[in-house]
Amino acid sequence: MMRTYSFLTVLLWSSMFHAIHTMPSQKRTNKHSRSERITALSDNEGKTLRRIKRGWMWNQFFLLEEYTGPDTQYVGKLHTDQDKGDGNLKYILTGDGAGSLFIIDENTGDIHAAKKLDREEKSLYVLRAKAIDRKTGRQVEPESEFIIKIHDINDNEPKFTKDMYTASIPEMSGVGTSVIQVTATDADDANYGNSAKVVYSILQGQPYFSVDPETGIIKTALPDMSRENREQYQVVIQAKDMGGQMGGLSGTTTVNITLTDVNDNPPRFPQSTYQFSSPESAPPGTPLGRIKANDPDVGENAEIEYSISSGDGSDMFDIVTDKDTQEGIITVKEHLDFENKMLYTLRVEATNTHPDPRFLQLGPFKDMALVKISVEDIDEPPVFSRPWYLMDVDEDAKEGSIIGQVVAQDPDITKNAIKYSVDRHTDLDRIFNIYSGNGSLFISKPLDREETPWHNITVIATEISLFIDIDCKYLYCNTKNFLVSDNPKQSSQIPVFIRILDINDHAPEFDKYYETFVCENAKAGQLIQTVSAVDKDDPPRGHKFFFELVPEFAVHPNFSIVDNKDNTAGIMTRRNGYSRSKMSTYLLPIIIFDNDYPIQSSTGTLTIRVCACDSRGNMQSCSAEALLLPAGLSTGALVAILLCIIILLVLVVLFTALKRQRKKEPLIISKDDVRDNIVTYNDEGGGEEDTQAFDIGTLRNPEAREESKMRRDVIPETIFQIRRTAPLWENIDVQDFIHRRLKENDLDPAAPPYDSLATYAYEGNDSIANSLSSLESLTTEGNQDYDYLSDWGPRFKKLADMYGGEDSDRD
Repeated sequence: MMRTYSFLTVLLWSSMFHAIHTMPSQKRTNKHSRSERITALSDNEGKTLRRIKRGWMWNQFFLLEEYTGPDTQYVGKLHTDQDKGDGNLKYILTGDGAGSLFIIDENTGDIHAAKKLDREEKSLYVLRAKAIDRKTGRQVEPESEFIIKIHDINDNEPKFTKDMYTASIPEMSGVGTSVIQVTATDADDANYGNSAKVVYSILQGQPYFSVDPETGIIKTALPDMSRENREQYQVVIQAKDMGGQMGGLSGTTTVNITLTDVNDNPPRFPQSTYQFSSPESAPPGTPLGRIKANDPDVGENAEIEYSISSGDGSDMFDIVTDKDTQEGIITVKEHLDFENKMLYTLRVEATNTHPDPRFLQLGPFKDMALVKISVEDIDEPPVFSRPWYLMDVDEDAKEGSIIGQVVAQDPDITKNAIKYSVDRHTDLDRIFNIYSGNGSLFISKPLDREETPWHNITVIATEISLFIDIDCKYLYCNTKNFLVSDNPKQSSQIPVFIRILDINDHAPEFDKYYETFVCENAKAGQLIQTVSAVDKDDPPRGHKFFFELVPEFAVHPNFSIVDNKDNTAGIMTRRNGYSRSKMSTYLLPIIIFDNDYPIQSSTGTLTIRVCACDSRGNMQSCSAEALLLPAGLSTGALVAILLCIIILLVLVVLFTALKRQRKKEPLIISKDDVRDNIVTYNDEGGGEEDTQAFDIGTLRNPEAREESKMRRDVIPETIFQIRRTAPLWENIDVQDFIHRRLKENDLDPAAPPYDSLATYAYEGNDSIANSLSSLESLTTEGNQDYDYLSDWGPRFKKLADMYGGEDSDRD
């Protein structure tokens, strides 16, 4: 096989609208592994080259981005030495943007850029070129690859990564302290010129801050900036490309800088002395007032701790810090007494809780103030001798028995008398009462520990004011009236807990109902049940129960009881074998005693059933009726059989009732029965078949007398009075009869107001068919011949089948 060696020369011309740039960098592409002998001509002289691996050398071409010229941008030309100019070769371009961005003239090989290109979207395009013979469709040269790189222009301004930056720095920071770094990027090519070289500068924020032109780091420019003087700063930074030169594009961003607080200010009281007052009745924890030291710092740097450093009231008063408002709250620590001391003095100190060691040289971060508290005298309520009372009483105590006493007194100098009472909201049943003069509690109703073991009541002590009315006349004074007045505002309450002590007033009894059984095959001495007891009483030494049979059954022939000495007893059998047929149930009375004083006892009856058991002692059946049942059938099987019998009986009764109520079948059940019968059809229309619309006998007998009949073809809304018409003349023609009836209906004033249909049948005198009705068949002697119906066509086929032929009669 002969091989054709050829040499393909491809020339790529790149033309630009403003300038043509060619770079010396080259790219070698090897797409075919098959080695061929290549014959080529050098640039200076033609000679045969040595055999090498096929490959092409392509330069890297540049195309200007954002081209806005009127014509398409020329990229270059694709050419092969086998192109004779006769149009037999076809150039094809494939790869990135082929056909859309880059268009090739398939005849000449010229390549143009069809659209404006943006380097920031795509910086280079990889294309493939090949030449095809139009006649054979074969490729004259192997496909080769080349690159078009988009040349950058400065068409993008620098953009910051954020439209707005937020930063903070502690106040009092030194010069050059870094605040934040801003960054701007330029989409242009950083490897070509200065289009992407960005320089930073500050447009707003001087002289407080500065910015590094290369890194974009913002730093402080002034020392000791105080947050208390100014807290917020707004700095505007500019980023400009082209190295900051004129003509470069620029972008800006805003940086909001906040000075954060440091503890550089101590707390200070606005005044040196504070005065408060407190009633002597104020309970511990009562707030008397607030004091506050001012601190211009914020947050934890302004947190203050208040304390009492000295003073004669340091044991009677306390001060706490309100964390929300940073105020000192002075409260009562101990009960005050106006009669003992009327004025107290405190020295209060306010201290920062988070001092900054860098600023301790500015002075101590605390301040002091003097607080004076005066005690006010008030009328105090009675005071009980105890905070609460506990009293014990036996549940069998008699009504009127005193169970204890409460004592209260007036703490004031007047020492008013005290009146005692029971808060009835805590003693709704009025079981207890109190002597109002001395506070002695007594019983008003019987007690029951088992119902209510504890009673919690409240006793009220109220001051009594005594007023004496003295009448003086002529140096002689006479006491007229004594007025006793209660002061409900001066009263106090005390809880009294009354514990009801138990006495043995309830007898023990079985703790539950026992279902006891004994097997028919039980042996003597077998345990069949263990019983226990309960007692509503609660003796201090605990319960102790004893069990025994009643004296009448002390020696029971069938069962015995054994006391287990642990408040339980066991029921034992005394003989071998029991029979349900003789005795199905035994009643065993048992006496239960307790061990308290006085001894209480009760009798409980234990019901013992005799049951059939298996060899292991498991109960199977306890009813005596089970003995009468067949051995092979269980109770469930017998119930199922009984239900089946009942269902069968119900079905028989229902079947009989339905059969009695069923109607008799009609005599004529066949539609082909041709015996003379009047058949009623429910179809609308006239003729002989409509036997309900009118009396067909009238047409057959014109001499018939007319009777008074209601119209049956319509249902009028109103029942009209039936008007009798004159009788027909004898021997009148049927046609005249019909015309007369039509005239009468038209002129009848009693006719219904709506349209109605009156149908009259008239066949005429010379009808060939004669009458088809069977109404007059009874007057005809002998059988009639209906064979002619078969000649009338398919419409009369049904009649012909019904009346024609001899078989119909037999059917």
